[in-house]
Amino acid sequence: MQNPAQADLIHDRSAGVARLLAIMEALRHPVHGCPWDVKQTFTSITPYTIEEAYEVVDAITREAWDELPGELGDLLLQVVFYARMAEEAGRFDFDTVVQSVCDKMVSRHPHVFGDQSNDKSPEQQKADWETLKAAERGEARVLDGVAQGLPALTRAVKLQNRAARVGFDWPETVQVLDKLLEESRELVEAKDSLGPQEMAEEFGDLMFVMANLARHLKIDPEAALRAANAKFTRRFNHIEDVLKADGRSPAESTLAEMDRIWDAAKALDKAGKL
Repeated sequence: MQNPAQADLIHDRSAGVARLLAIMEALRHPVHGCPWDVKQTFTSITPYTIEEAYEVVDAITREAWDELPGELGDLLLQVVFYARMAEEAGRFDFDTVVQSVCDKMVSRHPHVFGDQSNDKSPEQQKADWETLKAAERGEARVLDGVAQGLPALTRAVKLQNRAARVGFDWPETVQVLDKLLEESRELVEAKDSLGPQEMAEEFGDLMFVMANLARHLKIDPEAALRAANAKFTRRFNHIEDVLKADGRSPAESTLAEMDRIWDAAKALDKAGKL
């Protein structure tokens, strides 16, 4: 049962982060808390953290500004959840998390909080950030510190950027395109002679080169693929809508008919009418 002071704080809508911390403490109470929240571990809530981060990105992509505060709140709750579990284990608490990120921001922005000039381009600042980051971590290898849990395409780009900083990179985009064609040919030629594991490896090589092409073209491959997914969804939904108006479903249509509707959907989409 909550003590009166904690209950007042939990129901005080103006209490900000202190209220959120009190709510999490109550949820994690071993006797009076929520059984689901009490059961969770660092590992078990990791998938939810990833999901909440993507929901933030989705709201921004859709410019759903009225939804964004709620999505950011869900993501903040994940941080509070981890901090509470760490505090229970005697490792660190929420204040340690805040102090850590504040110290990092001050340390990595000497041109704002120190005596360095801030007369530099965003590109130069990004390069300086990476240099400071590497120095702080004391990385022994070039590729150390690229998080394993990143989406595969994003991690591929980060690995390639690290290698490029020490000169391991194709100087021209055309060389990446040549490699892309080579990997594509190898995949097609080997499809009847390789087993599933070897095929997956060849396909992975092809995807890695695609990530490299995106990097050379200064395209975020994750964002580009999200946009392609959204475009496919819009156009396929149009196919369903057209067929539904005729009392049918895609399963009751033919590929040729759906291709014709797709072409119409494509034209509508390009005209901004989907």
